[in-house]
Amino acid sequence: MEPAGGGDTQRIRALPLGPRSAAVLTLASIAGLAMFAWPFVLPASPASVQHSLDAPYVFVAILPVLVLLILVQLTEGGMDAKALAMLGVLSAVNAAVRPLGAGTNGIETVFFLLILSGRVLGPGFGFTLGCTSLFSSALLTSGVGPWLPFQMLASGWVALGAGLLPDRIFGRRLAGRAELAMLAAYGALSAYLFGLIMNLWFWPYLASGTAANPGLAYVPGAPVGENLTRFWWFTLISSTAVWDTGRAVTNVFLVLVLGTPVLGALRRAARRANFAPIVRYEAV
Repeated sequence: MEPAGGGDTQRIRALPLGPRSAAVLTLASIAGLAMFAWPFVLPASPASVQHSLDAPYVFVAILPVLVLLILVQLTEGGMDAKALAMLGVLSAVNAAVRPLGAGTNGIETVFFLLILSGRVLGPGFGFTLGCTSLFSSALLTSGVGPWLPFQMLASGWVALGAGLLPDRIFGRRLAGRAELAMLAAYGALSAYLFGLIMNLWFWPYLASGTAANPGLAYVPGAPVGENLTRFWWFTLISSTAVWDTGRAVTNVFLVLVLGTPVLGALRRAARRANFAPIVRYEAV
């Protein structure tokens, strides 16, 4: 008899994503992308406070999605009281850890735990954890503002993506150093993507009417390709070299240094909570 979790056994997500949960996440992600990218389609007007009017509506839209996602996972058997308790604990840990970096030069300590949690506990749990972690940390650090709902969505996507990473590449199971290398690479990539999409939430308003760098400014009503080019250069010059790179280096460092013990702790907690059935093979 081969013990559970043997070397050739494919790893199962502790909280698998059911079809209805996947549908909710897909619709939420499409709506979230529309909230970020609508200025490329419809002209946006400059404002003294970016998204000061629509941010409350975005926040109000996110909360029912999180509740619906949790309810759907409860009905599909993907989340129970133990999973909700773990969600609360990890959200509290992230809220306490985030101020250690405080975003100085892009140093963000919150994302590595989101990536590892999404990897172990699945994309649905990861998305919810990303949103709740940023919300709770904002309450703790007085970081509530029009940017918060957009940060919640972007952080949720980071953890969701980690939950969708493959268990095997070219038929070989990813474990040990290979898994850490993949997670570190994803940490770097997601850091740049997070910075890219978070720049989008304010760029049309900040850059409109900016005379210093007219080539980087958003042009209301311009073709999508033109504004995308302007946005690309704005991001490259304003945040990629410093903020996003600092975030990427932090993610890679923390994943490589703390990845093994944190992944082990999360998997032990998932096994003890019996989120997913243990696969066993018995000799006939």
